[in-house]
Amino acid sequence: MSTIVESASDLESQRAEAEGPAPELAAELEDVNRRLEGAAPAAVLDWAVERFGDDVVLASSFQDCVLVDLVVQAAPRIRVVFLDTGFHFPETLAYLRRIERRYGLNLDVREPAVPLDVLPCGSAGCCQVRKVEPLNAALAGAQAWITGLKRVDTPERSDAPVVAWDPSKGLVKINPIVAWTEDDVERYVEERELPRHPLNYVGYASIGCAPTTRPVAEGEDPRAGRWPDSDKTECGLHL
Repeated sequence: MSTIVESASDLESQRAEAEGPAPELAAELEDVNRRLEGAAPAAVLDWAVERFGDDVVLASSFQDCVLVDLVVQAAPRIRVVFLDTGFHFPETLAYLRRIERRYGLNLDVREPAVPLDVLPCGSAGCCQVRKVEPLNAALAGAQAWITGLKRVDTPERSDAPVVAWDPSKGLVKINPIVAWTEDDVERYVEERELPRHPLNYVGYASIGCAPTTRPVAEGEDPRAGRWPDSDKTECGLHL
């Protein structure tokens, strides 16, 4: 079963990448990305909602609610996708429900098509079937998706654009806080008095699945707690 799903997903990604955006859209995105570089997240989101309307989707891991708070100011009923891998911390799921209630979110929770004992968390292929494929399914029919990706997250993200075509998904990718630092995020949390993820209080900075996430020491890179003792830095959603 999982092999069939995986093959279909691979074929869809290859087809989207081969086709690419229409020339007119490619030119538009290049111009918009240039104009919005350095713009406030609110300006980026206003453009996204005006341009794509109900066909733009927000994907959130709920390690914080910064992006949710920003996005719902521009589009209160935007569809918010959460990938429930089956391996999240209980604290993440509780935080998810708290934020859902706070904002009255139009929440779309996606689960993988494979049981927990198939490709356990941390194994090769786990992120593909528990994150990449469910997200691809959630984005089917959308024209654009909004992410919380930041250039400071990893070296692979250091030159990420504000707006661009996402070849792996065949739609537009919008990164409103791509230029923000961790200090910018913290400042926004304090200014807006946003609720924090419970694990923040015990040393967790970047929060993913429980088996592959650890707390970080003071002064340590926030992403150091993800996939520790491994050279892995990305789950595949942004590749």
